[in-house]
Amino acid sequence: MFFYVAFIASGGLGGFIAATQLIAALSNPSRANDVPEIAKGLAIDLGAVAVFAFLYYRENTAKNAQLAKLSREESLSALRIRVDQKRVLPVSAFRGAARLVILAGPESFILESFRSSEPFTESLLERAVLVVPFVTDGNLPSFEFDESEELKEVTAKRRRLWQLAPVYANEWSSWLDDQKKLAGVSSESPVYLSLRMDGRVRGSGVGYPPWNAFVAQLPPLKGLWSGLLDGMDGRVL
Repeated sequence: MFFYVAFIASGGLGGFIAATQLIAALSNPSRANDVPEIAKGLAIDLGAVAVFAFLYYRENTAKNAQLAKLSREESLSALRIRVDQKRVLPVSAFRGAARLVILAGPESFILESFRSSEPFTESLLERAVLVVPFVTDGNLPSFEFDESEELKEVTAKRRRLWQLAPVYANEWSSWLDDQKKLAGVSSESPVYLSLRMDGRVRGSGVGYPPWNAFVAQLPPLKGLWSGLLDGMDGRVL
């Protein structure tokens, strides 16, 4: 960006000199033949200033947007999650350990997301996906788990996938409302956010989370593909 400023200053100085020369030439009939050349030089200088000013503005805008995004992600990392009765951790504590999928919507949205995730439970856990359901209508959803002995292992995995719960609801609500405003999404719309292993947002959308897409796009953390697909966690949005 320093170079843009330098070029703008150089072009501005050149334009000032050319403008001074043009005024002098216009007021002196004996220099009338110099006017076209001076005007051409002035146009070039002004054009250069305009181009570099635009490039500077574009890069500065992109830089500010990136800084704002990093600030929002840092705020997200400070939000807290209840793991169990004894542990409450910030989102940042899950970096390198889990890919969080944050759901925000009314009770019906959370319950339907819970039901639709069932066929993908094992595959999601293999990819270190953990769900953070945030209910926006004040109704606490009651997740139904099959307690039969033959499905004991499956139920344990279901509980693990859905074991997290956000705490300090006002802070979560404020952060989500800000995100919706920036994205131009209605405050009433149910949304999901998918985080990478490093805690940065890799995807988001309105409506139900695409569990099948998560399974297809995210590499498992164990087995043959572990290590080979490191870094293929999705681009940052």
